[in-house]
Amino acid sequence: MSLIHLSTELRQELKLTPQLLQSMELLQMNSQELLDYLNQVSEENPLVEQTDLSSLHKAYEALRQKVHWINGGLPEDGHGAMPDRGAADRETESLSAFLCDQLERRRLPKPLLALTRYLAELVDEEGRLSQEDLDGVADLKIPQALTQQALETLQSLDPAGVGARSLSECLLLQLARQDAPSPLDMEIVRRFLPDLGKKHYSLIARELHTTPEEVRAAEKRISALDPCPGRSFQPAEPTLYVRPDLFIAELDGKLQVILNDYYLPRVSISQYYVRLLKESDEPETRAYLQQKMQQAKWLLNSLERRGSTLRQCAEAILETQRAFFAGQTTELVPMTMVTLAERLHLHPSTVSRATREKYLQCRQGTYPLRYFFSRALGEQGPSQQTVKLRLLELIRQEDHSRPLSDQKLAELLAEQGIRIARRTVAKYRTELRLGSAAARKRD
Repeated sequence: MSLIHLSTELRQELKLTPQLLQSMELLQMNSQELLDYLNQVSEENPLVEQTDLSSLHKAYEALRQKVHWINGGLPEDGHGAMPDRGAADRETESLSAFLCDQLERRRLPKPLLALTRYLAELVDEEGRLSQEDLDGVADLKIPQALTQQALETLQSLDPAGVGARSLSECLLLQLARQDAPSPLDMEIVRRFLPDLGKKHYSLIARELHTTPEEVRAAEKRISALDPCPGRSFQPAEPTLYVRPDLFIAELDGKLQVILNDYYLPRVSISQYYVRLLKESDEPETRAYLQQKMQQAKWLLNSLERRGSTLRQCAEAILETQRAFFAGQTTELVPMTMVTLAERLHLHPSTVSRATREKYLQCRQGTYPLRYFFSRALGEQGPSQQTVKLRLLELIRQEDHSRPLSDQKLAELLAEQGIRIARRTVAKYRTELRLGSAAARKRD
């Protein structure tokens, strides 16, 4: 029996060509990533040539004269990048350095000074010591009395509360430094801190033989303390500058989509190397230039597709959410990436890449492009964004001494024609980072 046979099979395969891969990568790049990529390609490919940005600067300034709220283009220096600021020396401004500096000013015995400095180096970013670190000190066979003395020395330093082993101890250290610390405050922090967080005022009052009003007053004093005294020594997070990829502005009495490509250099193919490719007789030079020429053409085509796709998506968003951009409402019409892709005859993954980490600026502010996609509640209901806005408004208007429960919020939304379950209200409230009725209660 022969093991060789012929068969015919019809099938479809998706093959990602280098051109398609490059087009997909460029499409999902945000503005800063694209700028960095173009600068890198210009360095690696001699045929890719960047033109002067002066004409783009003038066009951008002309746009700013017409649309006063636009501030998302070029920075003031006009070089396409934010100026660098001097960075703080983290080694000299750290919490441990601050603690060691205080220790050096005290006349401590050398063993005590060395051990306290060691503990100061173990303090975490919140200003606390972990029990594991103290257990490690015990493993070094250091006398317990010396360890306790070093811990007390550390906890006597500024900021108040540093070197604590728990939140309760941290707050007690701060209360102890007050001129006349309240015994009630200290007892609540020592024994009933979890109950205070749950606002069990009556339980605490009953156990401490006081009134709920006194417990509430103590809560205000305790909440004024710093639970993380070391945080002030942490360097601030670097400011992230968002550069909008798109503007939607009213020009000549009509809302229009404007691509914010004023910061991007215009890329073209160098005519010098085009002539060299035609005139060169060296096979290696011609092969090299032909390869780079092909790469440059792919880049130009990919950039054109990226701009076209991004504009199509933005124009479809404008058409759907026109009332929002016109300032007539703050609520969005239900829209998903799938419905937008069907309208534009694109694949949903293409829309997803086009909107990834892109930002749109309009007169209402700067928004992630994906903000304008919000699913409908049910088949014909409002968007989820609309429901969250209504929920937020109800909570803002509530009596803070008697906050609305999730069930009551669901009933009030039903009166507005929005019928959702209590658990859905709780879900949206959590997404809005709003506490429960008990957590929102204030006197």
